[in-house]
Amino acid sequence: MQAHELLSHLAHLSLAHGRARAASTVAAVAGIVVILALSRAARPPILRAAAVAVPVTAAVGGAVWAAYRPLPNQLPPTGYAWIWLAVGTLVLVASLLFRRPGARRAGVIGVAGVVVAAAAAGQVNAEVGVYPTVGSLVGHRPPTVVEPVSFGDVPGFESAVQSGTPMDSVWTRPVRTPGSGVVTEVQIPGTESGFPARPAVLYLPPAYLTSPRAVLPVMVMIAGQPGRPQDWFSSGRLGSTVDAYAARHDGLAPVVVVVDALGSQDANPLCLDSALGNAATYVAHDVPAWIEKSLQVSHDPAQWAIGGFSYGGTCSIQLAVNYPRIYPTFLDFLGQDEPSLGDHAGTVAATFAGDEHAFAAVNPVDVMRTRQFPELTGVFVAGAADDEYRPQQQRMFAAARAAGLNVRYYELPGGHEGATWGAALEREMDWTGRRLGLTS
Repeated sequence: MQAHELLSHLAHLSLAHGRARAASTVAAVAGIVVILALSRAARPPILRAAAVAVPVTAAVGGAVWAAYRPLPNQLPPTGYAWIWLAVGTLVLVASLLFRRPGARRAGVIGVAGVVVAAAAAGQVNAEVGVYPTVGSLVGHRPPTVVEPVSFGDVPGFESAVQSGTPMDSVWTRPVRTPGSGVVTEVQIPGTESGFPARPAVLYLPPAYLTSPRAVLPVMVMIAGQPGRPQDWFSSGRLGSTVDAYAARHDGLAPVVVVVDALGSQDANPLCLDSALGNAATYVAHDVPAWIEKSLQVSHDPAQWAIGGFSYGGTCSIQLAVNYPRIYPTFLDFLGQDEPSLGDHAGTVAATFAGDEHAFAAVNPVDVMRTRQFPELTGVFVAGAADDEYRPQQQRMFAAARAAGLNVRYYELPGGHEGATWGAALEREMDWTGRRLGLTS
């Protein structure tokens, strides 16, 4: 294997699944065993070190839990366990080194502590999917479809188009059709809402890049919180998933617009129009207006869908219920049963100054208690190991069925993580294509 091939292979090694997680578990156990073995000869010192480590670990772990748990994309219990293990190990190591056990022994104990901390970081990363591959640690872009292009380089409106429903019944693939789609970024302004969105990320399938061009449906997608639109292309594998769908259908696939419904990495406007910002108007009015003006796509609402994971999943059912004529199809992956900042009272206070009626007027569960929505179709997906969000998805599914929505619910292996929502998107592409009129 040549050097560049070896580097490419290493760059694409997964940090989130299978062998990587097993290796980090083994490394953590080995590091702890080494630390305990080297400290065995000095039981009073290690007991005193443990007496320091336990309360410090509890305090740090509690602070992490309090800061991170209220967020919709919170860590599962195993993530907190790994953080506590890392903090406890490092405090224990520091206490042992403070007692000067000798240069060689100190070096080995220090390295073992770093190994345990790195292994724990790897496990937490696997839970949240921030760095899906080795290459992503150093900024290597994962192979979603192709290298991104400037939006200015995307072909403009074509005079020759092919359209029909289902699209695959009338589509004749042009000879000059790219083998894959392209990814591009663009700023979608908050013209009506004033919402300070970050740039959106677009996936344009091969059939959009041809002449004649296929008039394609649209999927508006939203990431989790904290997060950014690019998360759908890293931990969610959106680019490779939709590109694979296009490869199976002669280049046909939805145009996917992943928008920012947060405003910043850690903001949480809850996809509402409230004191926290006009995120709902942005996604329901500004985004569709820009898409219809700037992209040559179908304007038929029956060919538009909204979807997302975690925060984005909650947004999808919110917007479908509150704007059914704009988004009659939704994909709610791992969402909540209501928009939340951590507790109901605090959420209502922060958004509508404590006005429960104002909150209920836009909260999907409350809205569905008062209206029927037979025109809405969607899917709820939960992780079988997601004890926090799975019950909420079940409650939302029950409320949707009671309101007459045409909905499905199922669970996939995994927790509140990229592997789960990425698998959900892959599984739902065929259904989405049929629903949006691409295939029969």
